[in-house]
Amino acid sequence: MLKIKEAIIVEGKYDKMKLKSLVDTPVIVTNGFRVFKDKEKQNLVRQVANARGILILTDSDSAGFVIRNFLKGSVPSEKIKNCYIPEIKGKEKRKNIPSKEGFLGVEGVSDEIIINAIKKSGATVLNFDEKSNVKNNEITKALFFELGLTGRENSKLLRTELLKSLNLPVYLTTNAIIEALNCMFTAEELKNKVNEIKNK
Repeated sequence: MLKIKEAIIVEGKYDKMKLKSLVDTPVIVTNGFRVFKDKEKQNLVRQVANARGILILTDSDSAGFVIRNFLKGSVPSEKIKNCYIPEIKGKEKRKNIPSKEGFLGVEGVSDEIIINAIKKSGATVLNFDEKSNVKNNEITKALFFELGLTGRENSKLLRTELLKSLNLPVYLTTNAIIEALNCMFTAEELKNKVNEIKNK
């Protein structure tokens, strides 16, 4: 599995499922064109880009390039790396008919093509020592419980206050919150942030 610093932005949930089996990094879904109106998702992408950089990996059709260009207009260029898959004719197994332009999307191309595309994109590949350091500082469900963000009477309120303070979507599931926070904070930094909120 490839460990990279940048978070990867993809179009749909099937793209995310594909990427999570190949790459050890947060993966954020735009939900296709919905990202154009979803201010909270746009803000999440900006926050993550600022914290660790983003790698945009959309389909190689015209819709993919529209989404890519929208994201490029929302985030400073120095925080973005672009990853392209080649135009390959075909149809995803789960679909009855090919896409409008007849090309395979991210979910449909081979693992090897995706890994090679990520390596060619200039993504920051982390070595073993850096990975160990990241894992030691990782935000987990156990840490969430320890900080009172789950399993307590006022956990939901505390989570909401945390998300609002970070301008993150308040509708995120616990797993999605943990994933987003791992893009932005170490465990120690999160502890300090939660203590700030509790002391207000």
